[in-house]
This record gives sequence, C-alpha cells and structure tokens, in this order.
Amino acid sequence: MESDNHDPKQCSDDHDHEHCLEMFKRLSEYLDNELDDITCKEIEAHVKECVPCFSCMQTLKRTVDLCKQAPDQPVPEYFSEKLKELVQNMPKTTNP
Repeated sequence: MESDNHDPKQCSDDHDHEHCLEMFKRLSEYLDNELDDITCKEIEAHVKECVPCFSCMQTLKRTVDLCKQAPDQPVPEYFSEKLKELVQNMPKTTNP
C-alpha cells in the first residue's frame, strides 16, 4: 500500500464518477491488503488524481485506526438475544 504523502488533484468536470464508485467498493479490501497487485496499483493511481476518493480513503483509514484503538465493550444481553432472533428468522438462501 502506498504512503499518504502525495497531492491528489481536483477532479475535473468530465471525471468518471462511476469509476470512483468502483474504487470505493474496493477500498476496505485495499486497506486490508486483500487485493492483487494490479488492482492495488489501479486504486493508488486513481486516488493520486482524485481528491474526493483520496479523502474518502484517508477517512476510512482513520476510522479503521480508531476502531482498532477502541476498547472491547460487551453488548447488552437484550441486544444479543434480539440479534440471535433476527438471524434465526432470516430467509434461507442458496448460492447459485
């Protein structure tokens, strides 16, 4: 993963926002080092040129870091019971 020390440019009016959405879908995998080298390089090249995507990536990185630093907190029993109930009542699906 590339360092944060670069200066992304502002997106132009003809910017492909659909491409941004595709990059956004992969950011978590990118930050977790779960993507192949080619995809990582594509994301790195994109965020060098796109201020909104660069900002989004930096925000996601910071959020992940904050979550990692947060102490574990047990959830209330009623929450656990409600979650179990919801999971048990979910419709069953099959994979194609």
